[in-house]
Amino acid sequence: MPVPPLAVLLALALAGGGADAKGADEVERGRRLLAQYQCGTCHRIPGVPAARGDVAPPLAAWRQRSYIAGRLPNRGDLLQQWIMAPQSLVPGTLMPSMGVRPDDARAMATYLYSLE
Repeated sequence: MPVPPLAVLLALALAGGGADAKGADEVERGRRLLAQYQCGTCHRIPGVPAARGDVAPPLAAWRQRSYIAGRLPNRGDLLQQWIMAPQSLVPGTLMPSMGVRPDDARAMATYLYSLE
């Protein structure tokens, strides 16, 4: 799957720097992790074939969004925390905690930010 140049820059920023290949690898790893953690049970996620859920909002064009869950600024650090522990940011949210590790959450966020 081709990775847009801006997505690579975002991946590098979230991953702490490195070569373009490292950023592209992080984007691809994030795509695979979104499938592994079965995020597509609830969400539609472009590029993740099994992600056809319609219980939660689709995650297309994530990079263009202003907010996470309609309340939190769409920033990498908050998205990573949201993926790991949504209740810590929005108590009572229906988004479940899936036991995502910090490095996995970073990769998943990197993939989402690659979606134009």
